[in-house]
Amino acid sequence: MCQYCYFNFRNRCSIIYKTTLIRRLYMKLKVALMNDSFPPIIDGVANTVKNYADIINEKYGEPLVITPRYPGIITEHHYKVLRYSSVNFFGRLPYRVGNPVSPSVIYSIFKEKPDLLHVHCPFASMSLARSINASEFMKEHIPVVFTYHTKFSVDIGKYVSSRPMKAVAQRYVLSNINYADEVWVVSEGAGRDLAEFGYTGEYLVMPNGTDFPHERASDERIRQINFLYDLPKDGPMFLFVGRMMWYKNLRLILDSLKKLANSDLKFSAVFVGDCGDKNEIVAYAKQLGLGDRCLFVGAVTNREKIRAFFSRADLLLFPSTYDTNGLVVREAAACDCAALLVKGSCAAEGVEDGVSGLLAEENADSCAEKLAALLRSGNFKELGKGAGNNIYYSWDEAVKKAWDRYEVILENKERKKESNV
Repeated sequence: MCQYCYFNFRNRCSIIYKTTLIRRLYMKLKVALMNDSFPPIIDGVANTVKNYADIINEKYGEPLVITPRYPGIITEHHYKVLRYSSVNFFGRLPYRVGNPVSPSVIYSIFKEKPDLLHVHCPFASMSLARSINASEFMKEHIPVVFTYHTKFSVDIGKYVSSRPMKAVAQRYVLSNINYADEVWVVSEGAGRDLAEFGYTGEYLVMPNGTDFPHERASDERIRQINFLYDLPKDGPMFLFVGRMMWYKNLRLILDSLKKLANSDLKFSAVFVGDCGDKNEIVAYAKQLGLGDRCLFVGAVTNREKIRAFFSRADLLLFPSTYDTNGLVVREAAACDCAALLVKGSCAAEGVEDGVSGLLAEENADSCAEKLAALLRSGNFKELGKGAGNNIYYSWDEAVKKAWDRYEVILENKERKKESNV
C-alpha cells in the first residue's frame, strides 16, 4: 500500500470511529421494532418485542414499536407505539393483517427517522420494512434485521389448504426473509428449521430471555393465586402455560397424565392459557377421565400472577416441538421450576436430563415414565434449582447482546458508505 493510500485509509477509519463514538455518546439510536402483534395481544413474540422495547428505552436508546392497529385498543407506554391500519381477513386468521403499502404509514415512519428496522414477523411487518426502504422518501437504505421466532411451515399448513397456495406463501415468506441484511434465530434448532424451510443464507443465534428476576414469587402472592383459582392442595402440581392449541403437544400431555393416573401416585395438573382448541382439549381431558386431576384456569395476562403460578408449581409440562425457543421454560427456571421436555426439541436446548429438567421421547409412555420416577423420588426442588442455575437467561442479557450487534451493523453501514466515497 502506498503512503497516500495508507493515510487515506487511516483517515477514513478515523472518520468511521469518530462517527460511531459521537453516536454512542451524544445521540440515541432509534430502533424500529416491527411485529404483527403487540400487547395487549398476548403471544411469545409480542412479549419479546415488548421486552426489547422496555429495555432499549431504559438502558440504550429510543425504541419505536410498529404494529397493526386492533379496534378498541389504546395503550400507554414510555415509548412510541405506531399502530397502522389492518383488516381481520374475514376471521380466518387469529391476528389482524396490517396494510404494508399505505403511503401515510410509510411517511409517518419516515418522519421518525429510525436508524435500524428489527422485524420479528416475515408477513406484513417485513413487507412494510421493504416498502419503507423502497419509498421515494428514503435517501439511503435503513438496515433490516429479521428474527426467526416461529415455525412458519406449521402456520402455513394450518391456515392455507391449497398446495399451490402453500408454495406461493412459502416463496413470499422466503423472499421477505432473504431481504433482511442480517437474519437471527432464537435457537440452534430454529436455525435448522429455517434451513429446512428453504433459507440458504447465514444467520446468528440470538436467544430470547425472560423478564422475571431469578427468584420465586412471594409466599403472599402464591397464597393469593391458591385462593383465587382454587388450586389443588394435595400432591405435586404439574403446570402448562401457553396457548391452548393441539400443536403445542397437549394431546401428549393428557395421554401421559392418563397413564400416570392409572398408578397410585398423587398429582394434579393446572393449565393456564386460552385459544382456539381449548374446548376440544378440555373435552378430551374429561373423556380420558382426568376431570378431577386437571384444572383449566383460562388466560392469565398479569405477569406477577404468571410468576406465582411457576413458583407454586412443582414441574412445568412443555413437550412442544413447535416452539423455536420455549420462553416459558426460562420463565419457569427463573422461579426454580424445572420442565418436562421432548428430547431434541428447541425448548430442550441446554437442558441436561435429570439435572436441569426432564427429557423424554415424544410419546406418552416415555413422558409418563419420567413423571412417575420424579413423583416417586420427590426430587422436585433439586431439579428446579438445577434449572435456575443452568438455563436461566435474562432479557437484560439478551437485549445487551442484540444492542451490541445493532452497533456493529450500523458501523458496517458507515464503513461501506466511506468505501464508496
